[in-house]
Amino acid sequence: MKKLDASELKNLNLLKHYRIIRKWASKNNNLREADLELLIYLDCIDLFTKKDFELGVYSYSWDNRRWSRLIKNDWIKVWRNRNRTTQKYNIYKVSFKGKQLISRIYKIMLKEEELPTSVRRNKIMKGNSYMDKVLKKSIYEVNKDNH
Repeated sequence: MKKLDASELKNLNLLKHYRIIRKWASKNNNLREADLELLIYLDCIDLFTKKDFELGVYSYSWDNRRWSRLIKNDWIKVWRNRNRTTQKYNIYKVSFKGKQLISRIYKIMLKEEELPTSVRRNKIMKGNSYMDKVLKKSIYEVNKDNH
């Protein structure tokens, strides 16, 4: 794997539209933005424990329901259950659903895919709030910039 330097990374413009892509992913998947970023962090670790999760949460706003919410909504799955003798704790990983979303975010950031503009595939396009209307315009700009 080739190592990228700072100028090559900048020329990719990966972070140019990150905020809009993050808002799209959060809104359309009923995820909080902090939860989405935490999933990206945990996906980089691959297999993790609850302790790893707690270490990753330190830089986010306090939300004591985050762990149970991510498990309940199938964003995090148990990879290996504890058995109280040899395995003292569960090991987790980001679920297939979470990995698919993260992969899609990367594809959009790399301009391999566009943000959806149909009302059926993107809740923001309904324009229900002022913020949605602003994001709607931004989504068209992101897609236009991808060409």
